Amino acid sequence: MPGDKEINQRIIEVTAADLPLHCPTPDMKLWNGHPRVFLEFNDKREVLCPYCGTMYKFKGEFPKGHH
Repeated sequence: MPGDKEINQRIIEVTAADLPLHCPTPDMKLWNGHPRVFLEFNDKREVLCPYCGTMYKFKGEFPKGHH
């Protein structure tokens, strides 16, 4: 259910359906959130949120034209 996940999960796997990616995600509770920040993946297909430290790992193929 949207708005129910607390920002305490440290590793989240995402796919092309989750792009463009931002943290906090729509299913995280608002009361413990931080300002929305858009995240870009590196060569390791991982990105760390600078606010809460959540690690996002990309699974699958990047969409065509994704930078």
